Amino acid sequence: MHPVQGLQNLHFGGGVAGSTVHPAILLLVLIAGVLLCVWPRRRALVLFLTLGLLIPTDQILVVGGAHFPMLRLLALFGFVRMIRERIASKAAIFSGGFNRIDLCVVLYSILVAINGVLLFQEIGAVVNQIGVLYTVFGVYFLMRSLIRKEEEIVLAIQTLVGVATVIAATMSYETITGHSPYALLGGADAHVYANLLERDGRFRAQGPFAHSILAGTFGAILVPLFIALWWKGKANRKWVVAGIIACTVMTLACASSTPILAYAAGVFALCLWPLRKWMRAFRWGIVIVLVTLHIVLKNPVWHLMVRIDLAGGSSGYHRFMLVDQCIRHFSDWWLMGVKDTSVWGWDMWDTANQYVGTADNSGLLPFSFFIAIIVFGFKYIGKAWRGAAKSGNKNSALFAWALGTGLFANGVAFLGISYFDQSIVGWYALLAMISAAYMAHRSGVRAETPQVQFVAAAAVPEFAGAALADSFASPPTVSSRVAQIAASALEKTAQQREDESQNPNVSGEATIAAHRHFTSL
Repeated sequence: MHPVQGLQNLHFGGGVAGSTVHPAILLLVLIAGVLLCVWPRRRALVLFLTLGLLIPTDQILVVGGAHFPMLRLLALFGFVRMIRERIASKAAIFSGGFNRIDLCVVLYSILVAINGVLLFQEIGAVVNQIGVLYTVFGVYFLMRSLIRKEEEIVLAIQTLVGVATVIAATMSYETITGHSPYALLGGADAHVYANLLERDGRFRAQGPFAHSILAGTFGAILVPLFIALWWKGKANRKWVVAGIIACTVMTLACASSTPILAYAAGVFALCLWPLRKWMRAFRWGIVIVLVTLHIVLKNPVWHLMVRIDLAGGSSGYHRFMLVDQCIRHFSDWWLMGVKDTSVWGWDMWDTANQYVGTADNSGLLPFSFFIAIIVFGFKYIGKAWRGAAKSGNKNSALFAWALGTGLFANGVAFLGISYFDQSIVGWYALLAMISAAYMAHRSGVRAETPQVQFVAAAAVPEFAGAALADSFASPPTVSSRVAQIAASALEKTAQQREDESQNPNVSGEATIAAHRHFTSL
C-alpha cells in the first residue's frame, strides 16, 4: 500500500554524520571507563548500571565512520575488564559456566546478524549488524561477569532504585514543562527532548530514553525487582518504598498503555505466589481459555488488543494489526525475515512489538531462540525458588519468585514495544540475575550432597573411601541416585562388619555379596 514509506524509514547508511556527544559526557564516560577496568566488581557494577541507563543513546562519538553511543563505549571498557580478569585471575566470564540462557542469547544474536546480512546483502548491513552484536555481547557478557552471587543481585537492584529515582524526578519535570533537561546536552535527538510529544493534552515524558513508552516500561518492569528487596531484610525496605514510588511516577508520566499493562502484569504475577504449586494447571487453563475464545469470537483472539486503552488515545488497533499481519505473512518472513513491512498496511513499518519485530526482521529461527531465552529464564527461576523452599528458606524463595515476575512483566511489555535503546541494559541485567540466582541454588545443592557422601564412604576404609567419594562427585543429574544406592550398601556393609566382629565364624558369602554390590556401582 505504501511501498515508499518503508524505504524512507528502514535503511542502512544513515545516522549522524559527525559526533554529537557533549564534551562533559565524553570526559565522564572516559573516566568511568578507566574506573570500570580497575575497580572491584561491586563498584564496577554500580558504575555501569548508573551511566549505562542515565546517559541517552543520542550521545554519539563517530570514529572513522563507526558510531559509538556512550553505551558502546562503556561496553568497550567492559571488554577490557573481562579480558584483564581472564588473564590475571583465570576467572570465568560466565559465573557458574555457560548455561542455556547464555547459549540462546548468543545464538539469537548471531542468527539475527547473519539473517540481516543475507537479507540486505550490502556493506551497510554488515557494519550495522557488527555494531549490534558488539553492543549485545558487550552488555550481556559484562552483566554476567559482574552479577555472580545473590549479594550482587541485591546490589544491582539497589542501584536500579537510585537510577529510577533520578529518572522519575526528571520525568516529573517533563510532564510539567514539556521540556527535557537532556535537550541541554545537544545530542542527536535534542530537538525531541526539547519538544516532547503530547497525548490528549498530556506531555509524554521520556527521561533519558529514546521514546516515552520505553521510559514507562523500564519503570514498570522494575516493580517486581524492588518488591524482591522486601524479602532481603528490613534494611532494604526503605529502598522498596522509594523504588515503588519512582516506578509508579515513571509508568504514569509516559502516558502510554504498555507500561501500565506491564506494571499490572508484574503485580498480578507477584500475587500468584499462593498458587505456585498449581502454576502448570494455571498456565494450561489460560491456553484453554484463549483457544476457546479464538473459536467462539467472531474475530481472532489477538483482536482483544484493540480493546486495551489504559492511558487514553492508545494505539491498540496498531498492535493488533502488527500481530495479525505477521501471522498472515508467515510465508514471507519465516526463512530470514523481510526488508519492508510497510507494504502490509498503514504504519506497519513501526514494529512496536518485540516478538513481531524479531519475526518480521529476522525469521523463524531467531524468533524461536528469543522465546527460548524467556522459557529457560522461567525454568531456572522455578528451580531456584523450589530449591530455596525445599531448604526452608522462604525469603529466598520469594526473592527468586519476584525475579520471575520481573521476567513475566518484560514478556508482557514486549507485546507493545521493542527495546532499541539503553533499555537492553535492564533486560540483560535481569537475565544475569536469573542465572546468578539459579547458580546459587545449584551451588547450595552441590555443597550439601558431597559432604554426606564423603562421610558415608569414609565409614568403610577397605572399599577405598577416597576413590568412592571422587566417583560420587559426578554431575548432579546422577549423583543423588548413586548416593542413595551407596548409602544403603554402606549401611548394610557396616552392619555386616559389626556382626563379623561379634561372630568370627560368620560366612563369607555376605562379604562377597557386598563386594559385588560395590563393583556394580
